[in-house]
Amino acid sequence: MHELGTVMYIIRTVEDCCRENQLTRVGSVTLQVGEVSGILPKYLADCWEWAVKRTEYMQEAELRIEPIEAVTLCTDCGEEYSTVKYAKICPRCGSERTYLLRGNEYAIKEIEAL
Repeated sequence: MHELGTVMYIIRTVEDCCRENQLTRVGSVTLQVGEVSGILPKYLADCWEWAVKRTEYMQEAELRIEPIEAVTLCTDCGEEYSTVKYAKICPRCGSERTYLLRGNEYAIKEIEAL
């Protein structure tokens, strides 16, 4: 379960931001999570609930998760398509010469200070 490690990294990052900006409390953190990032939102939320209670600035902070669609590009025909639906095979031309454009990342989008 790497979700706990991800949550701990996010908490450290947000707490560093709080110290740098003299914030006293965080109301919510919005996290963008890619469809094929390997991060399971339910596990992430469970880890969040456990971990934020042990923080200085975020004890009651809400975690908001926004999905990032996984999109693949075919280098043969230039088609962009849903990675989850079609995987590595281009639905337009059948090529396997494709690569993932987005959807395997996660990022802190917003920190709501109170």
